[in-house]
Amino acid sequence: MSDDKSATPDSPAAPTSTPYRVLGCAAEHPNHIFPVRTPFNHRSFDALNATGVDLDVVSPTPFAPPVGPYSEYRHVPASERWGSYEVHYPRFLYALPKRYFYHVSGSSARKRVTRFVEREFETPHDVVQACGFYLDGYACLEYCRRNDIPLVALSHAGDLKNYDRFNDRVQSHIRETIDYCSAVLTVSDELSDVARRFAPANKVETLPIGEDPENYPTDSRDRIRRELGLDPDTKLLLFVGRFEKEKGVKELTAALQSLDREDVAVAAVGHGGALRWWFLERLGELSHPAHAYWELDPLAVRRLHVAADLLVLPSHFEARPTVIYEAMAARSPVLASNVGGIPEMVVDGETGVLVPPHDAETLSETLDYLLDDPERLREMGAAGHQRLLDNEWTWRRHAERLREIHREVMA
Repeated sequence: MSDDKSATPDSPAAPTSTPYRVLGCAAEHPNHIFPVRTPFNHRSFDALNATGVDLDVVSPTPFAPPVGPYSEYRHVPASERWGSYEVHYPRFLYALPKRYFYHVSGSSARKRVTRFVEREFETPHDVVQACGFYLDGYACLEYCRRNDIPLVALSHAGDLKNYDRFNDRVQSHIRETIDYCSAVLTVSDELSDVARRFAPANKVETLPIGEDPENYPTDSRDRIRRELGLDPDTKLLLFVGRFEKEKGVKELTAALQSLDREDVAVAAVGHGGALRWWFLERLGELSHPAHAYWELDPLAVRRLHVAADLLVLPSHFEARPTVIYEAMAARSPVLASNVGGIPEMVVDGETGVLVPPHDAETLSETLDYLLDDPERLREMGAAGHQRLLDNEWTWRRHAERLREIHREVMA
């Protein structure tokens, strides 16, 4: 824990003890071309940097073709200031199709990140913090081995949950990375159980991410709802996530279409996903007012969380989704699928309601009875907020524990 005994659990982490040097690596990191991509990676680094570490961050970025859907990558800068630290974007070859050539991408990232870091930084770092095993951890593996640096990797699900879908060479790269790691971290207990397929139990630990409640203007809820044009009796349903099948958008639209009410409005915030245009067309066909937002600024997303009466997340699988932490910080109750790490976050019937995935009928019925009881919604939202505080699911505590783990592996 922090040496600053006067700091509150929700305040930014205070610098503690002697600084050490960290190299952070996140291929999925926001930049000025993709400003809302995987913001939790940035928030983790930003919180860690606030503890007083000496932080350098690299975000391996694909070489861009001159034209086509990936040509916008050419506008990603060589480096830029992002939050409280600087991010460097060394280029590597991202081979397509991914299904067959993802191992080529990993090998290129490993070679080019090693070369870039050794050229850019004169002295080796004390520890490498990767935002996943593949590509991030694997990209730093050679640098760690050459300089005898401990590697810590935090998985948010993708590399572990999709392991069996990767080809043999990618699987071997993931195993090689996990074998080298001094600490194997995941964001949920359910995902930690998966990680124990590949690593000794004493090397695996759940490290939750979180959210900072002071960033959510809950005392301005009535004003925000007026600015959004919401009638006091209107219930705002909020969806935040990628517009894709795995996030349950098809079940969500089916449930909304069968919801026979006149007191409902819908807000959907997206930042990627193959079903974007399909989802927008379905929202436009609803009898309820519906607004879709694309790559919305985090400040605006917080306002929508505060204004919402219920967050709806009918995902097919998840670890511990950031959006639920955000809802808890905003005092919003949650209606979500009973999958992955979500039951670790949402207490069914107390801070929200859990339903089976792939079940639009149950989703619609649950929406209907919850919307009939606004007082219960408020009580569940308040209980979720208290649960966030009681468990210290904040970025400050996340950074403090990450720093403790770094000290342990450097000892």
